[in-house]
Amino acid sequence: MTSTPAHNPPDSGETAYFGYRRVAAADKGLLVREHFDTVAAHYDLMNTLLSFGLHHLWKRTAIKMLGLKPGDRVLDVCGGTGDLALLAARKVGRRGRIVIYDINRAMLVTGRPKIARSPLAPRIDWLQGDAERLSCPDAAFDAAMVGFGIRNLTHPEKGFQEMHRVLAPGGRLMCLEFSQPTWAWFRWLYDLYSFYFMPLAGKIMVGSWQAYTYLPESIRMFARPQELSAVLEEIGFAQVRFRRLTNGIAAVHVGVKTP
Repeated sequence: MTSTPAHNPPDSGETAYFGYRRVAAADKGLLVREHFDTVAAHYDLMNTLLSFGLHHLWKRTAIKMLGLKPGDRVLDVCGGTGDLALLAARKVGRRGRIVIYDINRAMLVTGRPKIARSPLAPRIDWLQGDAERLSCPDAAFDAAMVGFGIRNLTHPEKGFQEMHRVLAPGGRLMCLEFSQPTWAWFRWLYDLYSFYFMPLAGKIMVGSWQAYTYLPESIRMFARPQELSAVLEEIGFAQVRFRRLTNGIAAVHVGVKTP
């Protein structure tokens, strides 16, 4: 759910969606950064409350699907407060390394104490930067993952292209992202919860109604699982597959960079 916005020329005339709002592409990065500055201090707590703790199960499932091995080098794009990084660190062992990569300093600062308290902390590094222009060399990682962050990019396809670039041949990609329930009645209940209860909880807990209207809006504007699979295949990932979680509230995509 953390973000890595782009910085486009102000005169490009290009637009992007920030929730339901169409804004100048050059402005989306600032809006997303302001959003996460607002929610960072309460980010982990709100995730647990609003998902009824299910996000922990989703993340464990996603890491299992990524198939990490001891010694793997892993890039955690939009890694935020480090939940996925901690789970991955258990899989890669003492010889493995995890790099948490995020543009939002407030999110990184929020996550640091949690990482520091873990015995896995020596396996985890931090890097602040833009996911659409990763500050990493080609073929530097065995796996790349992004959890609840790719929809916040101004150009999500550029983020995936960069992850493809930094993966070694045979490297694995995992994307965990929100989607929409498949059952119509459940989708109706979920919409009611998302567009009314979530903003109210945001107002009470964070002091911002808007911060938690952006969340469901951005989910509705994001690609459906089949559409996202097609994007990944076009970029060059092979063996792309996805799994819907909790009737489609979230979805995990995995793919492989061909040798």
